[in-house]
Amino acid sequence: MSKHHISLAAMAIALAPITAFANEEQATDPHGDAHSDAEGIVVVGHPPVDFNLLSSTSTIEGDDLDLNQRGQLGEVLANLPGVSATSFTPGASRPVLRGFDGDRIRVLTDGIGAIDASSVSPDHAVVFDPLTVDHIDVLHGPAVLLFGGQAIGGAVNALDKRIPRSVPDSFNVTAMGGYGTAANERNAGGAAQIRLGDRWAAHIDASWRKSDDLEVPGFVNSPALREYLLDEAAEYRAAGEPAEAKEYEELANLTGRVPNTAARSTTFGAGLAFIDAGGNLGISVQRQDSRYGLPSRPGAGHHDHGSGEGHGDENVSIDLNQTRVDLRGAVQLGEGFLDSIQVRGAYGDYSHIEFEGDEVGTTFTSNGAEARIDLVQNERNGWRGRSGLQYFARNMRIVGAEAFAPSNDVTRFGVFTLQSLRLGEIEFEAAGRYERATVRSQAVNFNEAYDLWSGALGASWRFAPDWKVGANYLRGARAPAPEELLSDGIHVATQAYEVGNATFQPETSDGGEIYLRYDGDQFKLSVTGYLTDFDSFISARPTGAEEDDFPVFQYFQGPAQFKGFEASASAKVAQWTGGNLTIDAQADYTHADLKGVGPVPRIPPLRLRGGIEAEIGGFHLRGEVEWNDAQERVAAFENSVDGFTLVNLSAVWHPMGDEGPVTLMLAANNLFNVSARRAASFTRDFVPLAGRDIRISAKLSF
Repeated sequence: MSKHHISLAAMAIALAPITAFANEEQATDPHGDAHSDAEGIVVVGHPPVDFNLLSSTSTIEGDDLDLNQRGQLGEVLANLPGVSATSFTPGASRPVLRGFDGDRIRVLTDGIGAIDASSVSPDHAVVFDPLTVDHIDVLHGPAVLLFGGQAIGGAVNALDKRIPRSVPDSFNVTAMGGYGTAANERNAGGAAQIRLGDRWAAHIDASWRKSDDLEVPGFVNSPALREYLLDEAAEYRAAGEPAEAKEYEELANLTGRVPNTAARSTTFGAGLAFIDAGGNLGISVQRQDSRYGLPSRPGAGHHDHGSGEGHGDENVSIDLNQTRVDLRGAVQLGEGFLDSIQVRGAYGDYSHIEFEGDEVGTTFTSNGAEARIDLVQNERNGWRGRSGLQYFARNMRIVGAEAFAPSNDVTRFGVFTLQSLRLGEIEFEAAGRYERATVRSQAVNFNEAYDLWSGALGASWRFAPDWKVGANYLRGARAPAPEELLSDGIHVATQAYEVGNATFQPETSDGGEIYLRYDGDQFKLSVTGYLTDFDSFISARPTGAEEDDFPVFQYFQGPAQFKGFEASASAKVAQWTGGNLTIDAQADYTHADLKGVGPVPRIPPLRLRGGIEAEIGGFHLRGEVEWNDAQERVAAFENSVDGFTLVNLSAVWHPMGDEGPVTLMLAANNLFNVSARRAASFTRDFVPLAGRDIRISAKLSF
């Protein structure tokens, strides 16, 4: 093991004496860390990060989460305000928050990073299992300083159940299965939580998912790409090469299904926890294996005559696996200055192989560890807060002919605090973080450390019952990613020869947001406007040169600005015994520029959504219309994206009541089979969104 790794055994030993000296008294717990219910069963709550600094938080949970069960996190969250997805392929899709993706957002499980390679390249999948997730929060603004200074764009935090948070009476079982027509998708999974004693609980789970090539309406390739392919065909025909011309014409006229987009995955997990009013300690292990196809842009790099998938006649796929071990513990300290001490840690052993047919192409192997300790304060006269330390270490080994970046090691050490003071109806917030990030690569003799200072201020005012208005300011700093510093090779995912810049300085930004909230019984409203200015934004831009028949993209650093808004509202317009009728609406928009250059690539356009939802006894019925504007503000090397409108219907039935053990779900997504492309996707020209997708699923919990 590398000297930068954190041993889970060492973390457990460090936590053991703290647990041993835990306060035996069942003190009040304003943060919801642990409590005993009426029957004396100890329950561990979710992390106490419900300060007003989380004013820009969206959550998906319950039936909404079950209806949106997908194999990739980006697709699960894509309907939330301000969230899109990279949608590279059905097997790889990462969230895009307010136009930011990659290293500028953090994907977390219970406050700890995914420890995978999904931020390295858009064709890399997020290691994620929706079966064990209780709910997922999307965090913007100052709150992200709790989780990492590089998360300038925000963070996604999935609260999972693999380490038990409560001791059941005997055992709890959840089983779920479903089918989707657009990719012949089949999925099944089950989880059980078992009582092992008064203060002990165990968890086991398994899930399986498999899908075929994605079915889409109309032409697979976009109008601009089809025009290019037909022009190439005409040139071949004029040159007296009819066979090559025919191949390009077949690519241009491809319809029905997107080739090489099948995916499959299996996950197994287990957890064990000791839970007491004075503290808790738990550990879990997860193994995930997946394989998915990577469609390549037709005609790119002149590799793909006659196939459409690139690399000669061979389909490219990724075979991915990760073994991850997590640790979570807390000690309740009673009524003193500190309410509790919380510890989280994880170790991940990750690898994936990029196959060209049956031949091994490039391999990525990574060992990483992350740990944090949080000191949570008791509330005193309106003052509350938490402070802590965080450490992350990862080594990434990249081997193969198409290794676009050298093997590298990354370490980060951070110190943070988050404080809140309430004075009547006004609340003030402040957050600060110092982080030292180091990037090393022996292969190119690179070793650089970056000192990063981030801070945030906020204030909110409850000026009337259920109303709140507020503003936040965030000064952010992010260390350049290894790919931005050290790339020098063909990156097949982006179809470009990428060149980094080892002299980059930290990427700094000044951002602010203002918001208005109303949270009443019959009506809810949330409006947020945001603006972020960068002094040294890092982006890849074309140089006009070519290398090995691929366009050369050089990473540059310069000023940039992101601005936009998110808005959502809902109103109960009718109520009756056992039901109600609710209408809702949502809008989001991001405008992003590289100053003096032009639009930032892959920015989602204006999006509007309206829905109507009825609850009738055990039935929950919903219909919605989503309109996406055309995206004409594109970078010089991108094609514009046509607008589209989707109509979605869903029905959820609880035949034994809302709290009953059975849930049956039916959904019709893209009901009218519209051709749609996501502007935030690298592959939008040749991987459209799914056509009509009828999904049926069932869930049993007891």
